[in-house]
Amino acid sequence: MIVALGGDGFMLETLHRLLGRNIPVYGMNCGSVGFLMNEYNEENLITRLAAAQPAILNPLRMSAVTSTGRVEEALAFNEVSLLRELRQAAKIRISVDGRVRLEELICDGVLVSTPAGSTAYNLSAHGPIVPLSANLLPLTPISAFRPRRWRGALLPSSADVLFEALEHEKRPVAAVADFKEVRDVVSVAICEDRTVHARILFNPDRGLSERIITEQFTA
Repeated sequence: MIVALGGDGFMLETLHRLLGRNIPVYGMNCGSVGFLMNEYNEENLITRLAAAQPAILNPLRMSAVTSTGRVEEALAFNEVSLLRELRQAAKIRISVDGRVRLEELICDGVLVSTPAGSTAYNLSAHGPIVPLSANLLPLTPISAFRPRRWRGALLPSSADVLFEALEHEKRPVAAVADFKEVRDVVSVAICEDRTVHARILFNPDRGLSERIITEQFTA
């Protein structure tokens, strides 16, 4: 197993580096928030590692098409987000499972989150926190202007989501999967990839599922 010393960002980098190697990661927080980390403590480390319990995370797979026709793929354990590049708001069409659900969203951006990532950027954008076992993906607008009162949607984990950037030459949009950014996208397809997984280890009294529940009762 790997013991990762850092914050949540470093944990995400570690998970991406270990993809396909089936090595569990036990994190100890040396960063700011440390939601995906355990408390930093060097004492009895081997005993704690032996008792640690895994959380299995399945990432989102992003397939982004740029204005030049290039296709970029990436995985995201937290979220895939679309963000405006310039001062003008983005215009985005949203389709789910091949059906247009929202013809035009005028916004700063929009994101699809995993349950594990629902307490991160998704929560900051006023999206819902989702338990790990819920098999749901939050779809959350970022500073929506029209429809002004639209707050997003909860989608089944099997959903195929397509974002299309309208007026993309005038209103360029970037796509970000965890920390990989693709600029000037015209469309972004997102789905959960069950063929890929990562294992994060937590102390038994503070597992990831418990942390997500606790976060919903935190002011």
